Amino acid sequence: MSRPDCDSGSILAGKPTGSVVKVNGTDAYFAPAPPSDSAPSESNGSVGVVLLSDAFGIPLVNTKLIADKLANELQCDVWIPDLFDGAPLLRVEGMETQLLPDRPGYSTFWDKFRLIAFVILPRIGTILRSRPSVGDFRAKQFIKAIREDRKYRKVGGVGYSYGGAVAARLATTLDYLDSVVICHPAPVSIKEIKGIKIPSSWVCAEAEDDMFFKKKRMQAEAIFANRKDSGDAIPYEFIDYKGTVHGFACRPNLAFEDVKVAFEKSLEQTTAWLRKTLNE
Repeated sequence: MSRPDCDSGSILAGKPTGSVVKVNGTDAYFAPAPPSDSAPSESNGSVGVVLLSDAFGIPLVNTKLIADKLANELQCDVWIPDLFDGAPLLRVEGMETQLLPDRPGYSTFWDKFRLIAFVILPRIGTILRSRPSVGDFRAKQFIKAIREDRKYRKVGGVGYSYGGAVAARLATTLDYLDSVVICHPAPVSIKEIKGIKIPSSWVCAEAEDDMFFKKKRMQAEAIFANRKDSGDAIPYEFIDYKGTVHGFACRPNLAFEDVKVAFEKSLEQTTAWLRKTLNE
């Protein structure tokens, strides 16, 4: 579900270099691996990454620019499936940069009330049509299709907010993704976190939000730590970014230096994790 913090953030400057294509009749943004003078190596040509977007979906240029960067850095194909069947939960033109804070501690009750009353409630039908179970199904069908068509050896995932929660749930099975980066996710349950079966890297905002509460974030890390003693350990990491709020990893306000640094570091975290785990 969409929450108030989903509607804040900034639009990044830049022009995407990929293209929107059809996969089984569904739109997807495709950032191909950059051309190479040598034959594709096992570490790039047979690896793909799926970027699971936030509530703004494919129309938000930010995710396309991130996909382009990941494709270049990882030397592999990066895909953004349309999780919302052409109707994103929130419209890019309705994103109000200053309606919610870009930094911790500045939100007011009135700000959140206006978001719920004037942004969320008018789109409640759209939100219900792409409820979590529906978004999960679309993501699963998409990943299954590209795996079969492209014959990828491994597929990694990175998800933001809504897509972060989708990524976490997909990580509870070995059928879709081989490694995942989860960025300030929408609500995920303790049961789902306990069920994660693949390597996971967590990009966490400093501030409390209506999505991934600090208490749950600490519980999540403890769950993975405790698995070391049970013989059921899987690779994981949690990194918190000072001065950030929900959404910073895909909709950062770069006017704030600490937010800019956090955004850049979160991309480095994502790239490093996927490079390490997909090339093993």
